[in-house]
Amino acid sequence: MVKGICWRVCLVVGAAVSIACMSDMAAADDGRAFVRVSARDPHYFELSDGSAYIPIGLNMIHPQWNANETDGLAQMNTWIKNLSENHGNFVRVWLSHPYWDVEHSKSGQYDQMKAERIDALLAMARRYNVRLKLTLEHFRNLEPKRGFGKPIHHTSQGGPAESVTDFFTGSRSRDQFKRKLDWYAGRYGSDPVIFAWELWNEINCVAGQGWDDWTEQMLIELHRRFPKNLATQSLGSFDNDRIRQPYRLVCSMPGNDISQVHRYLDLGASLEVCRGPVDVLAAEAVRELRAFGLRKPILLAEAGAVEPRHSGPFKLYEKDQAGIILHDVLFAPFFSGAAGPGQIWHWDRYVDRLNLWHHYARFAEAVKDVDPPAEDFEPTQLQHPTLRLYAVKGRRTVLIWCRDSGNTWRSELQEQKTPQMIRGATLDISEAGWTAAKAKVRVYDPWQDKWTTAKTEAGEIALPDFRRSVVVRIEADVQRQSTDKR
Repeated sequence: MVKGICWRVCLVVGAAVSIACMSDMAAADDGRAFVRVSARDPHYFELSDGSAYIPIGLNMIHPQWNANETDGLAQMNTWIKNLSENHGNFVRVWLSHPYWDVEHSKSGQYDQMKAERIDALLAMARRYNVRLKLTLEHFRNLEPKRGFGKPIHHTSQGGPAESVTDFFTGSRSRDQFKRKLDWYAGRYGSDPVIFAWELWNEINCVAGQGWDDWTEQMLIELHRRFPKNLATQSLGSFDNDRIRQPYRLVCSMPGNDISQVHRYLDLGASLEVCRGPVDVLAAEAVRELRAFGLRKPILLAEAGAVEPRHSGPFKLYEKDQAGIILHDVLFAPFFSGAAGPGQIWHWDRYVDRLNLWHHYARFAEAVKDVDPPAEDFEPTQLQHPTLRLYAVKGRRTVLIWCRDSGNTWRSELQEQKTPQMIRGATLDISEAGWTAAKAKVRVYDPWQDKWTTAKTEAGEIALPDFRRSVVVRIEADVQRQSTDKR
């Protein structure tokens, strides 16, 4: 929570500026604009035509492992279509996964057939108005019989490196990786369907040293080759105190356009927050990065639930027919100051298997008409005896996500308790220096996909009856006594 800032809500009904709604964004965006960090507020994104861009999507790394070319592309098409039809506009893909990997048989040689698969992927993304974050590498060792290995880069197989450390620090390996970037630039340079190029998946998990300097240098190389696309890097799950400094290092790199964080519900994690409610662990991950004081967009770029120490997908996923884990991953980050909703893993075993795609439409509806850079949002958390209240306060709009603190993955999935109906709840916003006496106040229930007009009296907002969560939207002019919010 940012302290020392006084807020005053002017009593102007309907003063919010009308922006093209999220549900109509696909029709308005012709796909020729690039995503960029907003100059109006660098904590958020926008398109190069000046319109707002909130990345609503998920990790969709690859089709099923045994998919052939035809079936794999058909499966990706179905998933991306489902996302797009629910107003999603973002997908992350690992280009280094065997299904897409152009450099798989020999170091420095690129497979035309695999390249055509990537061509098809970009074409379907354009068709459905979805932008892609493309991850270039994810291997962790150069050994042939270990997981996440890529032995083709070892000198014994004609590669340039004696070890992973040599891959990062050696001039031969660095020069070869630059040539690989040249190959990608020659084929996919200046393409607005690409949201960002990501150097590596969780690079601090590699079996070697030198990744930090390599990252800093290769971010520069990415910007040289893709000046219109964003460039970024990712680290492993923020589930222990030791990883805080690597996160600070990578997020602070000048060439890293996005502060990304990975965090999961993991009962084997050393940080207690990772074993608790999903909304809390997701929100806290965003706050960890905000504490670095950087003027960059923040994304919860990987999230979800796993068996202890990432030993497999969460066994309770099958019981989550309502999608409460996905819901919390989506809503908690944005309402804590992130540039978009959280991006869940297990796209196939959880989101698609349980047909949870509608949750993306529900988030899009909750933020419909919102232009975050224009709002200059400030996140805060309000106090309530039975609800966790996550709020972003802007110039014209205040959004409050109200989460029932008694309903969690443990109560609903493990203990199988039906979420209770919250009746007669009120929000006293006067303590935050706000008044809703003449403002337009509406409440959105994402579980029912229903808006209602809220009753307000003496600084209190009366919430309709609901289960699990609702979003309160106050539309009014907001003025600050301090203009330097961060």
